[in-house]
Amino acid sequence: MKRICIVGISGKLGQYMLKHALDRGYHVNGVCREKSVGKLDAVMAEHGDRITLFPGKTNDRAVIERAVKDCEGVLTVLAPWGVQQYSSGTAQAVMDFAEPDARLIFSCGWHITLDGKDQYSRTFRTLLAVASKLTRWLRLVEIDDQVLACNLIFKSDTKWTVVRGSDLEEGDSEGLPVWSEHVQDPVLASNKTRRIDFALFMVEALQNDALIGKAPAICGVRTESAQAHAAMA
Repeated sequence: MKRICIVGISGKLGQYMLKHALDRGYHVNGVCREKSVGKLDAVMAEHGDRITLFPGKTNDRAVIERAVKDCEGVLTVLAPWGVQQYSSGTAQAVMDFAEPDARLIFSCGWHITLDGKDQYSRTFRTLLAVASKLTRWLRLVEIDDQVLACNLIFKSDTKWTVVRGSDLEEGDSEGLPVWSEHVQDPVLASNKTRRIDFALFMVEALQNDALIGKAPAICGVRTESAQAHAAMA
């Protein structure tokens, strides 16, 4: 791959994905809100010849159409902001306008399920239900729209992967996270991933055809559960 697009490039996860992409020699098209462009001033000063920005809302279809043109891969942060179907609008625009053979990698949380076989604790389900209702009432976040976005992705005939992140923490990279198709897998029990490594998994997925049509749930490779799994292998 020579050119990819990062939708949501100015956020924490987006900036980490940009770093990994530049390290691999990609030219990067990036979409972010106009007011967030300044967050990228430092990296643009150093790598501006390899970054092309497309300011605008990530669910703006015209912006997405221009940004994904000629890109072999698209990394998309499914942001659930507001109550305007932001996530689903973004996902649909990416799928509609991306090149036919492009690898499409989307980020989301563990609450998304591909086949309905994920098992969640009662505490997790309760907290998710409360958060969904409260944030929607406050018109801050639309968690249900992330579910809609992923259902649209799952039904598409694109070369998609939905990477489901555990709880995130900052810190230096620990390496490529471990993953499983279902969140109840013991290897994921620690429920913790470095944000920089979430981004690493997203970028690595561009070249991993084994992840096409999958929704891997990830966890840090140096967490207690991952280390215990490695010791048993």
